[in-house]
Amino acid sequence: MAKKSTKVYFYGTGRRKNAVACVRILPGTGVITINDREIDSYFGLETLKLIVRQPLVATGTLGKFDIICKAVGGGVTGQAGAIRQGISRALVQADEEAYKAILKKAGFLTRDSRMKERKKPGLKKARKASQFSKR
Repeated sequence: MAKKSTKVYFYGTGRRKNAVACVRILPGTGVITINDREIDSYFGLETLKLIVRQPLVATGTLGKFDIICKAVGGGVTGQAGAIRQGISRALVQADEEAYKAILKKAGFLTRDSRMKERKKPGLKKARKASQFSKR
């Protein structure tokens, strides 16, 4: 029988637009892995990497936790926002009295509920109609 790993980790789920991110944080050196890839190879834009690291910078835990994420759905911006919320929730689980007030004040625990509006029948997009012709 194989020995089961008994590493202590904290878990958080984040959502934004159509993206969902399952985040685990473990005490470590600050390595961020998203879908089995390093953060630098997963996100091309520096702003997206900044969004992911925001909760760690706000709480002063940038080099203290290793982060493992599974992000599905949506685009890269939605996934970055979902990972940010997941990291924030996991940090609150790790130490509620130390981090919850900081993260709540920064707005990282609130789910961004803005979704893409559905397409209506007879229109080209959600609100865009074809050009009006008098004759």
